[in-house]
Amino acid sequence: MAAKWTEPVTIISLRELNLGTPEPQPKESKTFTVEDAVETIGFRRFHIALFLIMGGMGVSAWRSSESIIAVVSPVICCEWQLENWQGALVTTMVFFGYMVFSILFGLLADRYGRWKILLISFLWGAYFSLLTSFSPSYIWFVFLRTMVGCGVSGHAQGLIIKTECLPTKYRGCMLLLPQVFGLAGSLLIIGLASVVIPTIGWRWLICITSIPGILLLMAFMFIPESARFSVSTGNTQAALVTLERIAKMNRSVVLEGKLVEPILEKRGRFTDLLDAKYLRTTLQIWVICAELLERDLACGLRSESEAVVTVGVSEESQSPCHCQVFAPSDYQTMIISTIGEIALNPVTILGINFLGRRLSLSITVGCTASSFSSIFALQGICFLAGLIGFLFMLRALVASNFNTIYIYTAEVYPTMMRSLGMGTGGSPCRIGAMVAPFISQVQPRVHHFWEPCLFSSVCVVCAISAFTLPIETKGRALQVSDAGLS
Repeated sequence: MAAKWTEPVTIISLRELNLGTPEPQPKESKTFTVEDAVETIGFRRFHIALFLIMGGMGVSAWRSSESIIAVVSPVICCEWQLENWQGALVTTMVFFGYMVFSILFGLLADRYGRWKILLISFLWGAYFSLLTSFSPSYIWFVFLRTMVGCGVSGHAQGLIIKTECLPTKYRGCMLLLPQVFGLAGSLLIIGLASVVIPTIGWRWLICITSIPGILLLMAFMFIPESARFSVSTGNTQAALVTLERIAKMNRSVVLEGKLVEPILEKRGRFTDLLDAKYLRTTLQIWVICAELLERDLACGLRSESEAVVTVGVSEESQSPCHCQVFAPSDYQTMIISTIGEIALNPVTILGINFLGRRLSLSITVGCTASSFSSIFALQGICFLAGLIGFLFMLRALVASNFNTIYIYTAEVYPTMMRSLGMGTGGSPCRIGAMVAPFISQVQPRVHHFWEPCLFSSVCVVCAISAFTLPIETKGRALQVSDAGLS
């Protein structure tokens, strides 16, 4: 009997087995971006501590610098026998310094880092603020306060750092809450001024208000450089260290894998702001920011009792800045109007989170226009309670507009130009702040009917501009480069 032929079958079986086994493929390494890491780490203890440090001391230091002008201006007007335009010039020069250096600091922050510029700005502001208390003359006072304005313009980098380390869903709420600390700073200044100025003088008041900026320097080591900026410069290791530090404090973990982000060699360029992708957004932001007129209260308010006393006095003595220091009722009026700055914060938070940044901003700016129109309609009704009420409402609306457009500006621009966009956006609103003191102090009282008309008209234009902004940033991830905004 012939033997069975089995070899070909065995060969075919081996070949079939060989063809059925896939060749081993190399495993793809996992990758993640800073945006993925920030969303995964979440909002916890690190962010709360960061907001307490930067919000509680940084915002208060800046707001204190603003409030100082309002409470000190009448005193220096009396001490150095200044005219109306000289009193207004103090405020104007402070915001002129802010306007110029906000652009410069924004450009430098995009190129060399947010943390470095923030540190320089606080050193600068604290140093010149302290020197102001030793001003031997009016010229020196104006110069040193201008230098303070230059320094505090870099404080906006604190907002950029907070924006870049926050998860998307928390930005609309947490970027507004630090305004409470700003309110505390302003109220503290007004309260201190009512006690310190009549007793030991305005120079000691400025010395005391320099303390918040100095205290912040001791806590600066806690504030990290933005991981988004570090990775944009190619320094991935520094970005990982920052993310791991945040994750450790939040009792969370950084995503597994390799951190991958494009390296942005061209950062902080003015031409990018005016590129076709950003031109309309940039121009409309500038228009809206120009509406943020910060009204100088140094010489604007007087109580009814003072109005009765000044009846029959010469025109020069009725000058709003010529040797008329604040009475206790004036400080009370300032406190009430200052509280208005956070009166709409809950409404603003709900608005930008549910209606979006654009619609919420257009509504509040429109309400601001209506408020100015109402003042014009009630021009002949002169009673203190009504004036305080409208001032309270206007401060609340203007503060809401200011907060919303700042959040929008920080969100709409990519990492490569975020600080520069914030700096250039902050300049137009300082133009309004520079003009407002001359409108309210220098112009003759008989022409005051046109002030509300002017402000109301500007607000109407800004409301339309806000409503037609091309990009809505609600729920939108922060962009890295211009490739994300086409």
